[in-house]
Amino acid sequence: MIIIPARLKSTRLPNKVLEKIGNIPMVIKTAQAVSSIDNVVIATDSQKVIDIAKEYNIKAILTSTSCKSGTDRIYEASKKLNLNENEIIINVQADEPFIEKEVVKELFELTKKYINNPEVIATSCYKLIDNNSANDPNIVKVVTNLEDIALYFSRSKIPFAREYKLDEYKAHIGLYGFTMKKLEKFCNMKSGLLEDIEKLEQLRILDNGYKVALCKVETNSFGIDTLEDLEKAREKIE
Repeated sequence: MIIIPARLKSTRLPNKVLEKIGNIPMVIKTAQAVSSIDNVVIATDSQKVIDIAKEYNIKAILTSTSCKSGTDRIYEASKKLNLNENEIIINVQADEPFIEKEVVKELFELTKKYINNPEVIATSCYKLIDNNSANDPNIVKVVTNLEDIALYFSRSKIPFAREYKLDEYKAHIGLYGFTMKKLEKFCNMKSGLLEDIEKLEQLRILDNGYKVALCKVETNSFGIDTLEDLEKAREKIE
């Protein structure tokens, strides 16, 4: 099951999920990009998104406006869908209209790998970026151990290269894999200060002593967080 959380009033670019990319609303284009992999549902706080999804024959579920994060939103949708506790759920962000099917499939496989590991609550992925790109706070960086288990996520450039020339950073891609059981566990965890400071929900997992497993992927996709990103996306389509 692929669930796409779509909050209408995003902070940096309000109503962005309905902005047109090649004459198709962004959230719809994202859903279409992954629809051949598995069943797709949009989880949204907006009746307008529900109505538009219906026009494109995409299933959508209305969720609360008070969800703290996108993952909390997909959990609410998952409960309404009565999913089995071992069902694999992939959280694909609504602002990823160029996400490749191969990337989502790799995340499915990684989630299966850790399905019986109670310490790994979620799986995700990253791509390599250069030093200049890593300066952008809208690109979340991640540092991992030798087994690609996350040590920390930050909008700051990490790790800090004190006496080492570093031109390769790991850029986190905002996709997550859970089972229904682990998703429930995540959404019942206590939120910590780090999550609030960085505005990164995945830090909730690390704050509570659990793990996020990642894999490196090759992708040309990018999240759309700003007007500049939106213009870049429209240029890409053209």
